[in-house]
Amino acid sequence: MKAAVIVFPGSNCDRDMAEGLRKAGADVEMVWHKDTDLPAGVDLVAVPGGFSFGDYLRCGAIAANSPACQALVRHVERGGYALGVCNGFQVLTETRLLPGALMRNAGLKFLCKPVGLTVATSDSAFTSGYNAGQVLNVPIAHHDGNYFVDDETLAQLHGEDRIAFTYAQNPNGSRDDIAGVLSANRRVLGMMPHPERAIEDLHGGTDGRALFAGLVGRFVAA
Repeated sequence: MKAAVIVFPGSNCDRDMAEGLRKAGADVEMVWHKDTDLPAGVDLVAVPGGFSFGDYLRCGAIAANSPACQALVRHVERGGYALGVCNGFQVLTETRLLPGALMRNAGLKFLCKPVGLTVATSDSAFTSGYNAGQVLNVPIAHHDGNYFVDDETLAQLHGEDRIAFTYAQNPNGSRDDIAGVLSANRRVLGMMPHPERAIEDLHGGTDGRALFAGLVGRFVAA
Protein backbone atom coordinates (compact mmCIF):
# COMPACT_ATOMS: atom_id res chain seq x y z
CA MET A 1 0.00 0.00 0.00
CA LYS A 2 1.20 3.48 -0.84
CA ALA A 3 0.23 6.21 1.61
CA ALA A 4 0.67 9.97 1.79
CA VAL A 5 0.64 11.97 5.04
CA ILE A 6 -0.28 15.64 4.68
CA VAL A 7 1.76 18.04 6.82
CA PHE A 8 0.42 21.45 7.88
CA PRO A 9 2.01 24.22 9.95
CA GLY A 10 1.06 23.07 13.44
CA SER A 11 0.87 19.34 12.70
CA ASN A 12 2.42 17.41 15.59
CA CYS A 13 1.44 13.81 14.85
CA ASP A 14 2.55 13.60 11.22
CA ARG A 15 5.64 11.50 11.94
CA ASP A 16 3.69 9.32 14.37
CA MET A 17 1.13 8.67 11.64
CA ALA A 18 3.84 7.85 9.10
CA GLU A 19 5.52 5.50 11.58
CA GLY A 20 2.28 3.65 12.28
CA LEU A 21 1.74 3.10 8.56
CA ARG A 22 5.35 2.12 7.87
CA LYS A 23 5.43 -0.40 10.71
CA ALA A 24 2.35 -2.00 9.16
CA GLY A 25 4.18 -2.32 5.84
CA ALA A 26 3.04 0.74 3.89
CA ASP A 27 5.24 2.84 1.62
CA VAL A 28 4.79 6.38 3.00
CA GLU A 29 5.52 9.83 1.56
CA MET A 30 5.06 13.17 3.32
CA VAL A 31 3.08 15.83 1.44
CA TRP A 32 3.42 19.54 2.29
CA HIS A 33 0.14 21.44 2.55
CA LYS A 34 1.08 23.69 -0.39
CA ASP A 35 1.62 20.76 -2.75
CA THR A 36 -1.04 20.76 -5.45
CA ASP A 37 -0.80 17.05 -6.29
CA LEU A 38 -0.43 13.80 -4.41
CA PRO A 39 2.34 11.32 -5.23
CA ALA A 40 1.47 9.01 -8.10
CA GLY A 41 -0.23 5.76 -7.18
CA VAL A 42 -1.34 6.76 -3.69
CA ASP A 43 -3.93 4.44 -2.13
CA LEU A 44 -4.43 6.20 1.21
CA VAL A 45 -4.14 9.83 2.27
CA ALA A 46 -3.71 10.39 6.01
CA VAL A 47 -4.48 13.71 7.69
CA PRO A 48 -2.66 13.75 11.04
CA GLY A 49 -3.46 15.31 14.38
CA GLY A 50 -2.08 18.54 15.76
CA PHE A 51 -3.15 22.16 15.54
CA SER A 52 -3.12 23.05 11.84
CA PHE A 53 -2.55 26.80 11.43
CA GLY A 54 -2.87 27.17 15.20
CA ASP A 55 -6.55 26.15 15.07
CA TYR A 56 -7.49 29.75 14.26
CA LEU A 57 -11.02 30.36 12.96
CA ARG A 58 -12.54 26.86 13.28
CA CYS A 59 -10.34 23.84 13.85
CA GLY A 60 -9.33 22.49 10.46
CA ALA A 61 -11.13 25.20 8.48
CA ILE A 62 -8.00 26.88 7.11
CA ALA A 63 -6.28 23.55 6.44
CA ALA A 64 -9.31 22.33 4.52
CA ASN A 65 -8.72 25.05 1.91
CA SER A 66 -5.08 24.17 1.31
CA PRO A 67 -3.95 22.89 -2.12
CA ALA A 68 -3.11 19.47 -0.66
CA CYS A 69 -6.62 19.11 0.74
CA GLN A 70 -8.10 19.97 -2.64
CA ALA A 71 -6.01 17.07 -3.99
CA LEU A 72 -7.31 14.95 -1.09
CA VAL A 73 -10.91 15.67 -2.09
CA ARG A 74 -10.18 14.67 -5.68
CA HIS A 75 -8.51 11.49 -4.41
CA VAL A 76 -11.58 10.54 -2.36
CA GLU A 77 -13.97 11.41 -5.18
CA ARG A 78 -12.01 8.94 -7.36
CA GLY A 79 -12.64 6.24 -4.75
CA GLY A 80 -9.40 6.57 -2.80
CA TYR A 81 -9.03 5.93 0.92
CA ALA A 82 -8.49 8.61 3.57
CA LEU A 83 -7.84 8.58 7.31
CA GLY A 84 -8.15 11.65 9.52
CA VAL A 85 -7.19 11.56 13.20
CA CYS A 86 -8.05 14.31 15.73
CA ASN A 87 -7.31 17.56 13.86
CA GLY A 88 -7.40 15.42 10.72
CA PHE A 89 -10.98 14.39 11.57
CA GLN A 90 -11.83 18.08 11.90
CA VAL A 91 -10.30 18.70 8.46
CA LEU A 92 -12.37 15.88 6.93
CA THR A 93 -15.59 17.41 8.25
CA GLU A 94 -14.56 20.87 7.02
CA THR A 95 -13.95 19.47 3.53
CA ARG A 96 -17.37 17.76 3.76
CA LEU A 97 -15.78 14.38 3.14
CA LEU A 98 -17.46 13.33 6.39
CA PRO A 99 -20.70 14.63 7.94
CA GLY A 100 -20.99 16.59 11.14
CA ALA A 101 -18.81 19.04 13.03
CA LEU A 102 -16.38 18.98 15.94
CA MET A 103 -17.21 21.50 18.66
CA ARG A 104 -15.64 22.49 21.97
CA ASN A 105 -15.54 19.74 24.56
CA ALA A 106 -18.53 19.81 26.85
CA GLY A 107 -16.33 20.74 29.81
CA LEU A 108 -14.52 23.46 27.80
CA LYS A 109 -11.15 21.94 28.74
CA PHE A 110 -8.35 20.35 26.75
CA LEU A 111 -8.35 16.60 27.37
CA CYS A 112 -5.23 14.45 27.16
CA LYS A 113 -5.56 10.93 28.55
CA PRO A 114 -6.14 7.29 27.60
CA VAL A 115 -9.79 6.37 27.05
CA GLY A 116 -11.78 3.21 26.49
CA LEU A 117 -12.76 2.98 22.84
CA THR A 118 -15.43 0.51 21.71
CA VAL A 119 -15.26 -0.90 18.19
CA ALA A 120 -18.77 -0.31 16.82
CA THR A 121 -18.24 -2.12 13.51
CA SER A 122 -15.56 -4.35 12.03
CA ASP A 123 -17.01 -3.93 8.53
CA SER A 124 -14.41 -1.57 7.08
CA ALA A 125 -10.80 -1.67 5.97
CA PHE A 126 -9.92 0.47 8.99
CA THR A 127 -11.61 -1.70 11.62
CA SER A 128 -11.21 -5.16 10.07
CA GLY A 129 -8.40 -5.96 12.50
CA TYR A 130 -10.81 -5.76 15.44
CA ASN A 131 -14.00 -7.47 16.56
CA ALA A 132 -17.20 -5.48 16.94
CA GLY A 133 -17.73 -4.78 20.63
CA GLN A 134 -14.02 -5.00 21.44
CA VAL A 135 -12.84 -2.29 23.85
CA LEU A 136 -9.49 -0.66 23.12
CA ASN A 137 -7.25 1.61 25.17
CA VAL A 138 -6.32 4.61 23.00
CA PRO A 139 -5.25 8.16 24.00
CA ILE A 140 -7.11 11.35 23.20
CA ALA A 141 -5.65 14.88 23.04
CA HIS A 142 -8.17 17.50 21.98
CA HIS A 143 -10.04 20.63 22.94
CA ASP A 144 -12.64 20.42 20.16
CA GLY A 145 -13.67 16.78 20.03
CA ASN A 146 -17.38 17.09 20.72
CA TYR A 147 -18.87 15.46 17.61
CA PHE A 148 -22.24 16.82 16.51
CA VAL A 149 -24.66 15.82 13.76
CA ASP A 150 -28.36 16.57 13.30
CA ASP A 151 -30.98 13.93 14.05
CA GLU A 152 -31.45 12.91 10.42
CA THR A 153 -27.74 12.38 9.83
CA LEU A 154 -27.35 10.56 13.13
CA ALA A 155 -30.10 8.12 12.14
CA GLN A 156 -28.41 7.62 8.77
CA LEU A 157 -25.05 6.87 10.42
CA HIS A 158 -26.68 4.27 12.65
CA GLY A 159 -28.78 2.79 9.85
CA GLU A 160 -25.80 2.41 7.51
CA ASP A 161 -23.47 1.02 10.22
CA ARG A 162 -21.11 3.96 9.70
CA ILE A 163 -20.17 4.60 13.32
CA ALA A 164 -16.71 3.09 13.60
CA PHE A 165 -15.86 3.76 17.25
CA THR A 166 -17.66 4.98 20.36
CA TYR A 167 -16.34 6.08 23.73
CA ALA A 168 -16.84 3.59 26.56
CA GLN A 169 -17.22 6.66 28.81
CA ASN A 170 -17.93 9.85 26.90
CA PRO A 171 -15.21 12.42 27.73
CA ASN A 172 -16.32 15.34 25.57
CA GLY A 173 -20.09 15.35 25.00
CA SER A 174 -20.12 13.76 21.53
CA ARG A 175 -23.56 12.69 20.33
CA ASP A 176 -24.24 9.04 21.09
CA ASP A 177 -20.66 8.72 22.37
CA ILE A 178 -19.34 8.81 18.79
CA ALA A 179 -15.54 8.76 18.48
CA GLY A 180 -15.16 7.90 14.79
CA VAL A 181 -17.31 7.74 11.65
CA LEU A 182 -17.07 6.29 8.15
CA SER A 183 -18.04 7.74 4.79
CA ALA A 184 -20.93 6.27 2.81
CA ASN A 185 -18.54 4.13 0.73
CA ARG A 186 -16.61 3.15 3.91
CA ARG A 187 -13.32 4.35 2.41
CA VAL A 188 -12.92 7.42 4.64
CA LEU A 189 -12.53 7.26 8.42
CA GLY A 190 -12.37 10.18 10.82
CA MET A 191 -11.69 9.61 14.51
CA MET A 192 -10.68 11.76 17.46
CA PRO A 193 -8.58 9.24 19.47
CA HIS A 194 -4.98 8.67 18.36
CA PRO A 195 -4.26 5.07 17.24
CA GLU A 196 -0.77 6.16 16.12
CA ARG A 197 0.02 6.87 19.76
CA ALA A 198 -0.80 3.29 20.72
CA ILE A 199 1.45 1.14 18.53
CA GLU A 200 4.44 0.52 20.83
CA ASP A 201 4.77 -1.01 24.28
CA LEU A 202 6.52 2.18 25.37
CA HIS A 203 3.32 4.06 24.51
CA GLY A 204 1.60 2.14 27.29
CA GLY A 205 -0.31 -0.13 24.92
CA THR A 206 -0.51 -1.36 21.34
CA ASP A 207 -4.25 -1.34 20.66
CA GLY A 208 -3.84 1.07 17.74
CA ARG A 209 -1.56 -1.28 15.85
CA ALA A 210 -4.38 -3.44 14.43
CA LEU A 211 -5.97 -0.44 12.71
CA PHE A 212 -2.89 0.12 10.57
CA ALA A 213 -2.20 -3.60 10.10
CA GLY A 214 -5.77 -4.32 9.04
CA LEU A 215 -5.81 -1.39 6.64
CA VAL A 216 -2.51 -2.29 4.96
CA GLY A 217 -3.44 -5.98 4.98
CA ARG A 218 -6.60 -5.25 3.04
CA PHE A 219 -4.51 -3.86 0.17
CA VAL A 220 -2.01 -6.71 0.33
CA ALA A 221 -4.87 -9.21 0.14
CA ALA A 222 -6.32 -7.34 -2.84
